[in-house]
Amino acid sequence: MVTLICPVRNCGAPLERRERALVCERGHSFDRARSGYYNLLQPQDRRSKNPGDPKEAVEARRRLLEAGYGDALLTALLEEIGSDRAILDVGCGEGFYLGRISGARTVEAHGLDLSAPAVDLAARRHPGVTWVVANADRFLPYASGSFDRVLSIDARLHPEEMRRVLAPGGRLIVAVPAPDDLLELRAAVLGEGVLKDRMEKTAAALSGRFEMEDRRTVRQTARLGADALRDALTATYRGGRASRMERLREIPEMDVTLSHELALFRSAP
Repeated sequence: MVTLICPVRNCGAPLERRERALVCERGHSFDRARSGYYNLLQPQDRRSKNPGDPKEAVEARRRLLEAGYGDALLTALLEEIGSDRAILDVGCGEGFYLGRISGARTVEAHGLDLSAPAVDLAARRHPGVTWVVANADRFLPYASGSFDRVLSIDARLHPEEMRRVLAPGGRLIVAVPAPDDLLELRAAVLGEGVLKDRMEKTAAALSGRFEMEDRRTVRQTARLGADALRDALTATYRGGRASRMERLREIPEMDVTLSHELALFRSAP
């Protein structure tokens, strides 16, 4: 079983699972929330009173994914995960992908995110996964070499920590929006259709600690109605500004490209 470690500064002792809490040998304790997650976020790790994605963005993303608009990426992720023993999703959000993976594969699944509303929703939907609120930009509260796969789906990266928690022979799976992701919506509402290669930037950020083994584009096209378009804007652009939502009201439906770049990385020698 994967060992969580204490997030208190200068501690790092293993956390023991009690009935309703995680406790380290130095007496630091973290209660289990009613929905089933653990909040390991320390006061100094908060950048705001309510860090991470807001509740409305989390719920909008959940509705989109449960309506099938993330199925192509989910299928691709499942193809990359076989008989792995343990998986960590860093920046797991509302837990859709990891929850579905844990339901389809026999794995020990752990999800971490900065947003308490997101992790709360994840824990309510997928109780078989260990869900944690923590700041991945600081460190990952797991023992070294714990995971066969680390996932980063539309999330920030901490290369040093991701490499530390990977077991020998483990792999990092990264998914970022492809250049044409939501291109039609961005052009209509934001007045721009700029194609940005985010994976090149990602590979550069990981350089020196990881090497890319494989890369592919995962794409699907869907006709989104007014509610789904509103959710796409809310989930992707931090709630959507009033001016953007006003433009969106003029569009009853639209064919939209949903695409990701998916890459597999191994630890660099």
